[in-house]
Amino acid sequence: MSTAKHLSQPLVSGARLSREEFLRRWEALPEVKFAELLEGVVYMPSPLSVSHGDLDSVVNFWLCYYSAFTPGCRVSSNATWLMLEDAPQPDCCLRILPEYGGQSSVKRKLGGGAPELAVEVALSSAARDLGPKLRLYRAAGVQEYITVLLEESQVLWRKLVSGAYSLLAPGADGLVRSSVFPGLWLDPAALLGGDEPRLLEVVRQGLDSAEHQQFVEALQQRKAR
Repeated sequence: MSTAKHLSQPLVSGARLSREEFLRRWEALPEVKFAELLEGVVYMPSPLSVSHGDLDSVVNFWLCYYSAFTPGCRVSSNATWLMLEDAPQPDCCLRILPEYGGQSSVKRKLGGGAPELAVEVALSSAARDLGPKLRLYRAAGVQEYITVLLEESQVLWRKLVSGAYSLLAPGADGLVRSSVFPGLWLDPAALLGGDEPRLLEVVRQGLDSAEHQQFVEALQQRKAR
């Protein structure tokens, strides 16, 4: 691509583009690492804060530990997804691989469809994460959607039920438990406080549960078919 053409077709926040045009322009800008297309609108995020980056790392730690003991599950960070007619870039996601019965795929080296679980750490991005991104995830079939609201010190864990999101309530012990990924347990206070030992303790309890063992067996049976 010539320099003149490159400059005449930038990727600009707020522009309305088709997904193919969005991807074409982005691929011509290798220096741009973060961009999203939501409801046909381009979003270019502001610089990532340290607090956001810290929470991203903790979420990845939590999900990676779970997936390490759950064959057939895979964690991705900041991967771009071809989702309906848009291209979101979730902070983190956990998916069941297609050969284990998962609902997503890989297309053009990008995620295809929707992961079973998506996580967004929201600070400057809160309006986007609770608006167009939430609507997209719901319409595309993301089964569970976690938003970590930094300013409010709040974790919202939603489950897709009959085409709508409903909040998963903590149990009497204060823990939130995934319905899609049995054994994926979370202490919201530990996540918000960056208490990795407590976060690890709770997810270990989930991994030791009977429902997690049953889930692993079910995944292995799907793979064997």
